[in-house]
Amino acid sequence: MEIGVDSFVAATVDRLTGSAVDPAKNLSELLEAIKLADEVGLDVFGIGEHHRREFLDSAPTVILAAAAVQTRRIRLTSAVTVLSAADPVRVFQEFATLDLLSKGRAEIVAGRGSFIEAFPLFGLELDDYDSLFAEKLELLLKIRENTHVHWSGKHRASLTGQGIYPRPVQNPLPVWLGVGGTPSSFVRAGIIGLPLMVAIIGGEPRRFRPLIDRYREAGLRAGHSPDQLRVGIHSLGYVAENAATAADDFFPGYAQSFSNIGRERGWPPVTRAHFDALLGPTGALLVGDPETVAEKILYVNEALGGISRLTFQMSVAALPHPKLMRAIELLGTRVAPLVRTALASRTAEELLSDELTLVPRHWK
Repeated sequence: MEIGVDSFVAATVDRLTGSAVDPAKNLSELLEAIKLADEVGLDVFGIGEHHRREFLDSAPTVILAAAAVQTRRIRLTSAVTVLSAADPVRVFQEFATLDLLSKGRAEIVAGRGSFIEAFPLFGLELDDYDSLFAEKLELLLKIRENTHVHWSGKHRASLTGQGIYPRPVQNPLPVWLGVGGTPSSFVRAGIIGLPLMVAIIGGEPRRFRPLIDRYREAGLRAGHSPDQLRVGIHSLGYVAENAATAADDFFPGYAQSFSNIGRERGWPPVTRAHFDALLGPTGALLVGDPETVAEKILYVNEALGGISRLTFQMSVAALPHPKLMRAIELLGTRVAPLVRTALASRTAEELLSDELTLVPRHWK
């Protein structure tokens, strides 16, 4: 299982003074975090895309390109690219360039995003929400497969054989489909045969199992191999030396972020009791000490029938930079090894069980 971090690059506010942290300093610290994630052996770092005052990630490929030249092995991805509001030609060109800069470490997680500001910003109609995404995903995948593209659609000028450059190192350039809880999105990903990145930010992860099963079933019916139908999970999480410290560090920023969003969407304010419930063994939050978090990752993996990737979204809690850096260090040096050792042990036990089952057949 790949383990990594996603950041929404929040425009951080100092909790002690209430003043905004200098955006340039914020981005500099973000690059330090990505570099550390690479050094401690994490597998992937993702940058979100938002077009709101609270965030600094409206141009995620620029941030990822800066990270590419400061890292060696970590994969660099969007989390997510708001494809509905983007030109697939430019998206491909930008990520192909990132792939060249990183020597083959770029990925796209294409999704619709959880906010709608990009639609009026780029002159798009919210009523076209579904058709924009479907059409643009089709074009992006066509560009991935062909240097010279013939294509026509409703929302963009036709392509009549123009070449799309540059071409990436990876062929094909990895594209995941980022989804929330819409069943049709899971089925769409399965039919196309794209790996799936599922955002689980509340409730219980096991509730997503029927949707993931639908994805896998649709993919198999469409003729895709099980290895092609990978599932990743985007989770809210944080690691500290002990569970109580982790919870106390994470809660204030988490509560403020979700209470602010709740005022826009009609949700009730976040309470500590609600937060603590999500910390339980089956809750969505991966917050605690390294052993607790590793155990919970293993639970999520089993509950969802096996996952290929899990990324931690910690920026929602507006953590002080030193605490975020320590959390990344703990993820790479303690959580990830615990998870990988446990999964390797289970695989070895399964192989041994299979061998013991087969032995009597040879004796007959």
